[in-house]
Parts: sequence; C-alpha cells; structure tokens
Amino acid sequence: MQQVKTLDEYKALYRLSLDDPERFWASEAECIHWFQRFTQVCDVDMRAASFSWFSQGRLNASYNCVDRHAHRTPDKVAIRWVGNTPGERRDVSYRELSHHVGRFANVLKAHGVRRGDRVCIYMPMIPEAAYAMLACARIGAVHSVVFAGFSPEALRDRVLDADCRVVITADEAPRGAKLVPLKHMVDLAVDACPHVTSVLVARRTGNDVPMRTGRDYFLEEELAKQRPICPAEWLDAEDPFFILYTSGSTGKPKGVLHTLGGYLVQTASSYRRIFDARPDDVHFATADIGWITGHSYVIYGPLANGATIVLFEGVPTWPDPSRLWQVVDETQATVLYTAPTALRALIQAGDQWLQNSSRNSLRLLGTVGEPINPEVWHWYNEKIGQSRLPIIDTWWQTETGGAMITPLPGVTQLVPGSATLPYFGIEPVLVDDDGKKLEGNGVSGNLCLARPWPGQARTIWGDHARYVSTYFERFPGMYFTGDGCRRDEDGNHWITGRVDDVLNVSGHRLGTAEIESALVAHDAVSEAAVVGYPHALKGTGICAWVTVRNDADWTSQMLAGALREAVRVAIGPIASPDRIMLVQQLPKTRSGKIMRRILRKVASGELGDLGDLSTLAEPSVVNDIVKAQRAQQELQP
Repeated sequence: MQQVKTLDEYKALYRLSLDDPERFWASEAECIHWFQRFTQVCDVDMRAASFSWFSQGRLNASYNCVDRHAHRTPDKVAIRWVGNTPGERRDVSYRELSHHVGRFANVLKAHGVRRGDRVCIYMPMIPEAAYAMLACARIGAVHSVVFAGFSPEALRDRVLDADCRVVITADEAPRGAKLVPLKHMVDLAVDACPHVTSVLVARRTGNDVPMRTGRDYFLEEELAKQRPICPAEWLDAEDPFFILYTSGSTGKPKGVLHTLGGYLVQTASSYRRIFDARPDDVHFATADIGWITGHSYVIYGPLANGATIVLFEGVPTWPDPSRLWQVVDETQATVLYTAPTALRALIQAGDQWLQNSSRNSLRLLGTVGEPINPEVWHWYNEKIGQSRLPIIDTWWQTETGGAMITPLPGVTQLVPGSATLPYFGIEPVLVDDDGKKLEGNGVSGNLCLARPWPGQARTIWGDHARYVSTYFERFPGMYFTGDGCRRDEDGNHWITGRVDDVLNVSGHRLGTAEIESALVAHDAVSEAAVVGYPHALKGTGICAWVTVRNDADWTSQMLAGALREAVRVAIGPIASPDRIMLVQQLPKTRSGKIMRRILRKVASGELGDLGDLSTLAEPSVVNDIVKAQRAQQELQP
C-alpha cells in the first residue's frame, strides 16, 4: 500500500506538518517503540540554537532495529551481505542479527565500555560493522564511524577528538583488486592515542597482522566468550547517539553529534515515506557506513522499519562495470539508492555492461550525495528504470540526519536534476547575502531552513560555539546549509553547489582548508589555495594552486606527485588534488586575502570574464595564473 498516494494528500500533510508540528511529529513517532512515552514533542529555539525533542521519552535504537523484528519475523533476512569478490554472500536473519548484536554488546561491556563512552569503528562493509554500530546503540555507547578510506593521521585526529577508548577494525579490507591494511593503519593512528585501551580486530582476510598483547584482541575470539543476550538500555531521547565527522570551512573536521530520539523518528519516518516502504523490500543503498547515508538509509532507517538491507563491500566497477547490476539481480533488490558519481562512471564504461542483467526486481531508484545532472538522470531513467520507475533525487546533509528536499514516488512530478519539494516539517527558504528572504518562484539564493526538525544535529562535539557560528550566526533565526539553491517557476528546488569553502567531491564533503594545510606542510610549499572546478566524473574536481619556496629544488612533475602523496597521507586518497598548478604568486587583495573567486573561474576555464580585478594588490599575477591554466589544458588528451 502506497505510503502517500496523491499530491493533494502530500500538500495536506505538509501543511499540517508546518501548522501543527507537535501533532504531526507525535504521529510520526508512533513508528518507534518507546519504553517510556515522551511528555513533550519539542522545545526549540532557532535563535538560541537550542533543540530538544520527545522530552522524557525513553527508547533504544538497537531494540527498534533488531529486537522487535526478531520477535515478529525472526526468519526474515535482515542483512544480505555481498562481498568484494563475486560469489561471496551471507544472509543474516533478524533472529541471527539479535544474537550477533547481543554478543557484540557484551564484548564491549567486557572491555569497559559504558553508557556515554565513545567507540571508534573503522571497518570494511561487512556484517560485523553493522553489529558494531547496533551493539554500541544497545548499551548507550556513542559510536564514531570513520570511513575506512581515511589515512592513519585523519583517523588519529578523530579518535583523539572524540576521546575514544575502544577502536573496532578488521585485519584488512578488500576493495576491488586491492587490500587496504586496516590494522596497520589503526596501529599508526592509535600509537598517538594513549587513552585507547582496546583494539578489536575482525578477521576479514585471515592474513597475519601484528597484535599487541593487552591491547589488541581478535573479535571472533572475544565474541566466543559471550552469551547472545544483552538487555537494551533505556536511553533518554536527547542522549548522544553518534558522532560523525564532516569537513567544514576550517582545517579541523567537525564532529557532528546526533541525539537518539529525534534522529530515529526522522530516519524511520523519512525512509518509510520517501522509499514507499513495503514488507518485501530489499533495500540496496550503495553508501559506506562511514558517511551519513550509511547511517540513515543503510542501517537505522531501513532496519527500524524491518526491511532487508543489502550490505555491499565491493565497488560498482570491479571486476568489471557489470558488477552493480549483477548485485541487483543477485540480491533481488527492489530499491537502488546510489550516487551520481557512480552512475557517471558506469555510463562512461558503456551500455554493453547492462546486457547480462535484467534488473527486473527494481521498483524504485534514488540518488544522493550531490545534484544529478539531467543527462545522467535520463540515462538512469531509460537504461536502468526502463522509463517505468520513479527516481527519488534527495538533498540532505550530515547535519540534517535525513532527507530534507525530495520527491515522493508516484506523487511528485519528477524534474530531471531537481530535488523538487520539501519533506514534511521542512521549510526551505532562500535568502540573499544580506539575509533578506527571497519570496516567490524564479529566484536564487542561499539555502536556509526556517524551522527545526527532529533529526537535526544538536552540536559539534566539544565545540558548541562552532556549531552556533557555523549554522546559525550568519542568518539569525535560520539554519544555514552552506548550499546555494534556485527555486524555479514551478516551486521546485535546484541545488547549485556550495557557497562556502567546502567542496562536494563524488558526493563527499571536503574542506579546502584541510587540504591546504596538508599542502603547506610540505617543505617546498609557501602557500596553497584549493578550489573546485567542474569534473566529468566526480562532479567537482579539486584544483590546488601552489606557490613554491625559492630554495625548493624540485621539478614540477616530482613536486606534484609529492604533494598528492602528502594529501593522501594526511587525509586519504579521496582528497588527492586532480590538478596541481604551480604559480609564482596567488591573487590577493591589498589586505592579503586570497581572491578565490578568480582561482575558481580560471580553474573552470572561464577565462573571458574574471570580474572586477581592481582590488588586487598585483593585477599582473592573473596573467601568470591564466598561463598556467592554458598550459594545463594543452596537456589534456
């Protein structure tokens, strides 16, 4: 039965969600099991950045995602795991999931983890990663999942910032044709984290890895010591649930903190309505658990609704570009939720890779992480959806917890490239740079959200002042998303990209300041400025403009390679610059501020109109920059 059936029903529910949010969200909260019902739906103040939802309510995410389904449908598949290598498969029923999570929770307790303690998870996409998250949730520990593509230095910084005492990892992570040495990387990170007392290591490949006595433990052996029953803690709705690090406009990543009750209500509600959830769904979201999509629409939203989820360890193009479509057939996935970057890579590989799969099980398609350009949307619609399946193009962020602007299947008029209309309870507004609200349709501006919602982040871990200044100071009384947006003549929303110093690369947010810090740390570099430019595959490419110290003895090619490696070591391969442009000087105002606007235009090939250059201290610098860009273009195949 369709969750929302008509556009009129959507409009009526949307109006109710704005006019009477307490009534609307109290109704949505009925999809969650409460040990103790809340006494007040919300106590919120946008100007003070103070938010509390479902006061006095007590619940547990692990109970909601595991126990109640293990009781009702114990034999239903909860997790359908597909490994990196074709043929690797494992199905886990809700009954089995309950036992695995119970044992894992008891392991954590045996290693001293208590309610409120932080646990770092740095794992491949294997069932044990889901067990780890749900086990933390079960005992009230706060998990911090770090994407297993981040470097040891990036992992170290996150472990230290959250003060994690336990790290959960694996011996190695197969990724395509490569093996990522996770345990080795954890060792490098944890050596600088004196408060870490235990490292739990899952055997993924079984290859030998160094183990430090008294600190390192093989997970399999620890699980064998524990019974499969662990009572779920009764937690308060505003208890910390998880920390997830995301890039900001400074060099230090932000530990975004979500709390339990509001987040779980939001993700359970939005999953059910946006994906039009059905009892026999097999939900295949390709995101890694290290990102917010992996939290909200791989683990918590679907499992809270009793769905079967697909955990895919591999990559869509290995061992060949038919892999994603083979997994769809193999798992009989009914929903495919993926990133435009992955679709662009598959388009580039050619349509011949579609021929050995039927994809007939699919009933709904979705995209996430970045705007989907209309050409890719049409390919997705025609080749994958066979022009019969709705495409749900969702816009949201780590900080929002769940989808904010999205079509509803069978209800919203789909517009290729547009996220269309707001989800229930969400009021998007566009403002100019002075904060003036832009009324009506056919306008463009800074995208803000005018009212609170249950799943929004509550703070930045250990730095509430940064939370307030980042999201609520520039446009008082509203949440500032950092994105630009156009509202067309029909009222549909088109996300136009970041308006701050953050890049959206392959659907992943990367702070320019963090990349610049890694570049400037190299002895040969005096200054660096990082900007984005249009990239055919990634959506946004990374262009680093670098000035070199006079005494540096490097060839351009050698230095570019060294700088890319420096970024890979400091952050991870995902942040490695696509272009490194060596120039004599960077364009600066008389006060010394780098004019990134000029660098963005040049990197994007917009050489004809660089705008007003009158404020530059040295206007002749622009000629050097343009020459470097033209030389780069000549080198392209």
